[in-house]
Amino acid sequence: MNKIKIKKGDQVLVIAGENKGAKGTVLKILYNSNKAIVEGVNTVKRHTKPNPNLGQPGGIVEKEAAVHISNVAIFNPETNAADRVKIQVDENGVKTRVFSSNDQSID
Repeated sequence: MNKIKIKKGDQVLVIAGENKGAKGTVLKILYNSNKAIVEGVNTVKRHTKPNPNLGQPGGIVEKEAAVHISNVAIFNPETNAADRVKIQVDENGVKTRVFSSNDQSID
């Protein structure tokens, strides 16, 4: 299994595909399929039936679909560009995620 270095809440930039150049926040990571749901990216229209038990009206609902994790890169606000993530381990054995370009901590 691949180690996914992007986490929920990260600011990401879409680097490939239909929505290339779009920026958004990761809402959810789907680890089994190596995909991420990014806010405002890859929106699809879904026709839903009304559900009176949940108080849901019927109609056409717009929501975000999953994007493959290889098509997104974490956004580095200091360089204002997409960046890679690497994991550094300090002398106490604590792992931290850092940007590859400038070794600045993400968390």
